[in-house]
Amino acid sequence: MKKHLAILTVAVLVMLAGCGSGAEAPDQTTKASSSVNAISADEIDTSVSKADQDASYDESSATKISLSGSSASISGDGASEKDGTITIQQEGTYVVTGTLNDGRIVVQAADTHKVRIVLKGASIYCADHAALFIKQADKVFLTLADGSDNTLGSGSSYRLSDEESNVDGVIFSRADLTLNGSGKLTVNAKYKHAIVSKDDLIVTGGTYAITAGNGGGLYGKDCVKISDGTFTIQTGTDGIQASNAEQADRGYVYISGGALHITAGTDGIQADTVLRIDGGTFQITSGGGSANASTDQKGNKNPGWGIWGPGSKEETAETEDSTDTSASAKGLKAGASLSVHGGTFTIDSSDDSVHCNGTVTIAGATFALSSGDDGIHAGDALLIQNGTIAISQSYEGLEGLNVTISGGKIQLTASDDGINSAGGSDSSALGGRPGQNQFNVSEDSDLFIKINGGSVTVDADGDGIDSNGNLLIEGGTVLVSGSANNGNGALDYEGTAKITGGTVVAAGMSGMAQGFSDSSSQYSILHNFSTTLSESDAVTLKDSDGNTLVTYTPAKAYQSVVISCPDMEKGQTYTLSAGSQSESLTLSSVVTSNSTGGAGGGMGGPQPAGRR
Repeated sequence: MKKHLAILTVAVLVMLAGCGSGAEAPDQTTKASSSVNAISADEIDTSVSKADQDASYDESSATKISLSGSSASISGDGASEKDGTITIQQEGTYVVTGTLNDGRIVVQAADTHKVRIVLKGASIYCADHAALFIKQADKVFLTLADGSDNTLGSGSSYRLSDEESNVDGVIFSRADLTLNGSGKLTVNAKYKHAIVSKDDLIVTGGTYAITAGNGGGLYGKDCVKISDGTFTIQTGTDGIQASNAEQADRGYVYISGGALHITAGTDGIQADTVLRIDGGTFQITSGGGSANASTDQKGNKNPGWGIWGPGSKEETAETEDSTDTSASAKGLKAGASLSVHGGTFTIDSSDDSVHCNGTVTIAGATFALSSGDDGIHAGDALLIQNGTIAISQSYEGLEGLNVTISGGKIQLTASDDGINSAGGSDSSALGGRPGQNQFNVSEDSDLFIKINGGSVTVDADGDGIDSNGNLLIEGGTVLVSGSANNGNGALDYEGTAKITGGTVVAAGMSGMAQGFSDSSSQYSILHNFSTTLSESDAVTLKDSDGNTLVTYTPAKAYQSVVISCPDMEKGQTYTLSAGSQSESLTLSSVVTSNSTGGAGGGMGGPQPAGRR
């Protein structure tokens, strides 16, 4: 939608600065200048050591801990038991079996010691504390023995000393924690969180059933790394989170494999800094799913949207608790950089399905997204290089300060704009949707949408492709079905729209129709038909020999069409038809148009008020 509602104000300048605009001319392919980028996806430590993956142990030399009701018997060195509390004090391997009705295991070893705890058919419940509390060690390996079924749980309130006041997980570690093996672990958290590490949390194997109605599933302060495993996670807050307010190069999540089924009250997977995913299978529902949308069917703000998590109250700044951050209900979320290089994702989210305040890079994956807000949102650059993206429901499909599509297959449905530039971060909205005012646009502006490859199909009830800067089409195939009302256009841009390659058919109404600019090198047509066509009427362009160059059937009624393909040449005559209407057009200039709104700005339609 065009933003001719007000002149450029100081507030808009502030917003643009926050989105990363700067004095230097940007690289319109890779521009990503947001100040939130403390580290990038290429700078995090993605390594998983052989020790992390090694679930083997020598049971004959291990210390055996046999749980029995309210106590335990211990065979071997390094551990002791008192009043239902088993304390591990030395480096070594400890095999745990049996049931502890109300007690816990505490690791209090030297900070140079490595401890392996093997759960081999163990069940531990602690009414008022963590069932496994790693107070001190260099590193702890929690190994799930092959074929074993294990359960850890805790009560709904903890009794904590001042020194232990931040303990808030069923498993709570102040040392690096690795979970591995091929057994099963069920974690029932009634107090807050399920598994918490105040250092690194690494998972390389196992099957996990995690329930945390008042908190989160997996939390690592420094990082969460997952290379394998099967997870069923049901939480009141985030499914997986990494958060470190003290170190800009920590607080990241890296996933390279595994099968994760997450139902989260707030975000599915959240990283304060970087979220990088190289593989795995993901099924994520967040915030009640897309049925809990940001707007109702009439485009009005949903008064219940944004109320997520236990007690329906927003979290604020980080405290001693493990996962307190500002509330949202996004599928995938990162603060600085979100990068996906592989994997299969099915996400049903109340908030954005994929979101980052910095740069989002999709380099290859399969996405099926249904969003109550944006499908994919970047506060800085959105870069789609490859992969398959199907967005069946969204407010806006793809949004970023700038959007570059160089490959892949994209199909999206949006109740507002299909692809939008200058969206900015959540905080950049001025009295409504981000970017709703007018922008000054130069030729080298970092507000742009650029498509130079791939296949893009857009079905939008607002503008089909809406750039608050420039629109650049250099390759690929772009098919747009825009709004069926005259307050929006199939193509909408603030600066120039230049096409130098690729195939484009953009159908919409004629009221705000815009075509390509005469600075283009590839020929195009902007044509308004005399009457409105129905969604069953295909648009077809044929050359003088009757060969079909382009054909497309829009998803809804239309009256105007923009069409361009590499075979169009100056001086040649073409037949453009739709329904019962047919026109013979000779291309005398790079833009052939019978529309008075051919190039330049237009007014956008109304927008819902009060959006974040």
